[in-house]
Amino acid sequence: MYRTAEFVTPKHPDKLCDQISDSILDACLKEDKNARVAVETMGGHGVINVTGEISSKANTNIRKAIKSVIGNDLGIQINVVSQSLEIAEGVDSGGAGDQGIMIGYACNENPELIPQEAFLARSLCRYIFNKFPFDGKTQITHKDNEITTIVASFVYAKKESLRKLIYQWANGMDLDIDNTVIHVNPAGDWLNGGFDADTGLTGRKLVVDNYGPRIPLGGGAFSGKDPTKVDRSAAYMARKIAVNYLRKFNANEVIVRLAYAIGVASPIEATAIVDGKEFPISGYDLTPKGIIKYLDLSKPIYAQTAKWGHFGNGFNWDR
Repeated sequence: MYRTAEFVTPKHPDKLCDQISDSILDACLKEDKNARVAVETMGGHGVINVTGEISSKANTNIRKAIKSVIGNDLGIQINVVSQSLEIAEGVDSGGAGDQGIMIGYACNENPELIPQEAFLARSLCRYIFNKFPFDGKTQITHKDNEITTIVASFVYAKKESLRKLIYQWANGMDLDIDNTVIHVNPAGDWLNGGFDADTGLTGRKLVVDNYGPRIPLGGGAFSGKDPTKVDRSAAYMARKIAVNYLRKFNANEVIVRLAYAIGVASPIEATAIVDGKEFPISGYDLTPKGIIKYLDLSKPIYAQTAKWGHFGNGFNWDR
């Protein structure tokens, strides 16, 4: 079966927006670990727009947090209000900040415990980014452990340079790509990237943020949301359980489903599928407060998650 996944660099416009939203969250949590944050960023063509809700005891310098990601060259517009009182009431009582279905996953295909196509696409993207730290994308297709196609598009990189880096990466990974179809800058070499060429939006790279297109998504974005939002914290918890069950059962693949109702603390579904066999999940506090405590999620750790994906990078929920 063919499997394909893509990855993008931290300088891609969508990922820059994710980093801005999470840098604002981190700035709030540095001063108030109980801050309620839900901020969205849209940027492009000279202007960054941030809107959303923040309820906190801190007086966070939002502009400073934004500039820590994009510098001083872009205009900034901010429209932030306090969290809805109706939502706050449900969260204050310990309930989930929203309804939703969260998916966790782990497999034994590589050391990062993520699907192989996603692992390879991210690995190649990181490798090229070390040489060309700009806007760029990779994509890898494989079948029966053989890489059939590689795509790489990076601003400022010449085709010959990209091709050379791809072969260096493959040699370092002990991968045979002699028969692989390779597309480097297939639309031509380019010099206009990032916010100069395109707009970005928080939460628009959900498949990249998760496990690639092989694994279903619950649908909720992560970046810009404090951990009372279960579409973030419960997704991390689902990953943690999947990793634990992979080791506990010496399994090949584990999928975890957690589902919540807004204002209700305990999940309405908690299921693990281990190598195709379904198990109820027990032995974990799956309330929002329990998850936050177990994974230590009240710290300002989130800007890092917005750069290279939320899973397989050695975070608490990956171990």
